[in-house]
Amino acid sequence: QVQLVESGGGLVQAGDSLRLSCVAPGRTYSNYAMGWFRQAPGKEREFVAAISLSGRSTYYADSVKGRFTISRDNAKNTVFLQMNSLKPEDTAVYYCAARSPGYEVVATAGEYHYWGQGTQVTVSS
Repeated sequence: QVQLVESGGGLVQAGDSLRLSCVAPGRTYSNYAMGWFRQAPGKEREFVAAISLSGRSTYYADSVKGRFTISRDNAKNTVFLQMNSLKPEDTAVYYCAARSPGYEVVATAGEYHYWGQGTQVTVSS
């Protein structure tokens, strides 16, 4: 079982920035393709961003492209989501997810094997 721990959420104003972190203690992070998803009240969980094992390939939802950046530091077992120019519609619980070793990055929540507990991001107008 892989434990993922997110942090960095909070309450900000529109236009502000936040950086989310996701740590997998005790794991060889470079073996896992990683993704960020979010879920707003009353809505389904949706894809935000994903990063390949090496970090050389990244993928984004159209709604965040140009504003969010996913990155990873395998030496620190950490994945980041830098969120700039936040909008009220970005308000959601943000989840970090990992695929089992050997699987490449995808944008489908159901294809991820491990999930964090989520961190709340609230953007006020």
